[in-house]
Amino acid sequence: MIYIGLDVGSRTTKLASLNAAGVDFKVVPTGINPLARCRELIAGLDYRGLVITGYGRHLAAAAINGTVVSEIKAFASGARHLYPDCYTVIDIGGQDCKVIALGGDGAVRKFEMNDRCAAGTGKFLEVMAATLEVDISAFGPLALKAGRIVHINSLCTVFAESEVVSLISKGEDPASIALALHEAAAARIVAMVGRVGVKERVVFAGGGSRNQCLVKLLSDKTGYRLSVPDVPQAVGALGAALLARGGGNL
Repeated sequence: MIYIGLDVGSRTTKLASLNAAGVDFKVVPTGINPLARCRELIAGLDYRGLVITGYGRHLAAAAINGTVVSEIKAFASGARHLYPDCYTVIDIGGQDCKVIALGGDGAVRKFEMNDRCAAGTGKFLEVMAATLEVDISAFGPLALKAGRIVHINSLCTVFAESEVVSLISKGEDPASIALALHEAAAARIVAMVGRVGVKERVVFAGGGSRNQCLVKLLSDKTGYRLSVPDVPQAVGALGAALLARGGGNL
């Protein structure tokens, strides 16, 4: 039997398909037609349960007859399944970031979510990488090459972009600017961690966890080693699939 979890995000849509043999993942761009993406992902699958999370969950659930679950619950479920000793989840997605504290039973005890401002999100980093004319995949490695630190005063994407342009005009090293932008993003996340509280193990999920500079900065600033799943973008989809099946181990 197959149980499906869909995470319909602002930038990518993720599928987790659970069966007796294990779990399969797919990650595709959401694009301008999220319903088409969802239908493509589940086409031909004879599934018994479907749970949908993410920004487009309500739109998709109404169209393809799925059950809705919050991103917080989905990420908590997925992270605890992958790491049974997980007590803290950090997720940096395309348009939001979240920090979740779990109890011993895996239930969500406290969380904070930044979904009204791009600061600290994947979109923030994408805009800044584009301003420096660097591919987003090379943005983290560039920052790690910085020989000195400069400062970005604003976490607002618009104002930060203006500061970057100003630093470029002054001849500042692009690597140093990249590091400053990563520092600004990390500071936003660490402030959220401080308000929610942190306890090992800490799982870092979402597309932002593929950025090694962010991994390093968040680890240094929190004082904890961060565990990054093999497919970090699909942690929410996995959690949704587990909830579709009723929880438990594979």
